[in-house]
Amino acid sequence: MLRQPPGFWAVFVTDLIVRAAYQMAKSPILPLLAASLGANKIVIGTIVGVSTLTGTVFKPLVGGLSDRWGRRVFFFVALCCFAGFPFLYQFVTTPDELLWLRVLHGSATAIFGPVTLALVSEMSPHNRGTRLGVFEMARGAGHLIAPAIAGLMLANWKSPELVFTVVGLVSCAAFVPALFVKFDDSRREAKERPTLWRELASGVRHAASRAELWFVGALEFAIYGSIYSLKAFLPIFALDQGYGVWAAGLFFTLQEAAHMLVRPLGGRLGDRRGYVPTIAFGLIAIGAALIALPQAPNAGTLLALAVVVGIGQGLTFPSTVALIGNRIASAHVGLGLGFYGALRNLGKVAGPILVGVLLQVFAAKLVFPGLGAAALAVAATLLVITLQSRGRVQAP
Repeated sequence: MLRQPPGFWAVFVTDLIVRAAYQMAKSPILPLLAASLGANKIVIGTIVGVSTLTGTVFKPLVGGLSDRWGRRVFFFVALCCFAGFPFLYQFVTTPDELLWLRVLHGSATAIFGPVTLALVSEMSPHNRGTRLGVFEMARGAGHLIAPAIAGLMLANWKSPELVFTVVGLVSCAAFVPALFVKFDDSRREAKERPTLWRELASGVRHAASRAELWFVGALEFAIYGSIYSLKAFLPIFALDQGYGVWAAGLFFTLQEAAHMLVRPLGGRLGDRRGYVPTIAFGLIAIGAALIALPQAPNAGTLLALAVVVGIGQGLTFPSTVALIGNRIASAHVGLGLGFYGALRNLGKVAGPILVGVLLQVFAAKLVFPGLGAAALAVAATLLVITLQSRGRVQAP
């Protein structure tokens, strides 16, 4: 795991710092800040999910432009966004202002996501799933430590605005490892290159023709819709059940701990045994946990389910990214991963909003099991397809 292509660990550490800081600005701080400003459940879901709206719109464009002009400039623009926007939260006074600031803050991940995934994916064509699984541990580690730290700071300081200031300071530290990131600045001569719009159009046609991209994008839409619904509403659920804010923070910490530990194994399993069945087993774990969540009798059971969700994520996500990386032409890796990220972000936006609407009408004991049942149905379908495909290959 430690032997990686040159420059990998610099990208890893940079991503770890900014993702940890960014997650500190989310659950459990953001839903509670929104509620303190007078937002209802639908608005809270919108605020939590809307930060990814910019990614839904701009990730394919950023990925395509970085294919043409290189990753360096976009990489550092994203770092500036990560470092600057957190200092503005202290001036927010209404839910509307908070919503628009989240849209701006989301531009950081809209740029950073496809650029860093493309950087890591194109380092080597070998063991891509394993390498992406290791890289995604940076995000996992950020999710692991951030919610618990943010929850403790809020419990002691009683000031979300002060927590956001800390987020900005931590993000500034990411510029140190970023100086050691290696970029491939070689590009074709201008006379050999098509115009910008022709190159983007060619990339869009190529990406849109990849069935694997739409398949994985639909899966990520559903999975991230469920996961982000938990981020939006679990803190409120934990308070309603008497578990306390600490339980909500620890839930996401344990979830990401399991996610981080299982992720390299999930990537290696996908490389060796197939990406589709590995994805299916991850969906089974996530679906089962969502079904059991509203029936958790105590905080201990709730936290055990967090581990199950994390295991499901660790099995699923390395295989989805690797499946795309192996099927997209090298000239359009950034744009293809941008499309993938856009579909994933659409789930992050739509999931909390739709679940917020459902929770206004139905009880949590109906909504989350319904999401879990849908995940199990998709997993069963994928396993059937895999078995049928292998049966046709083995038939004489």
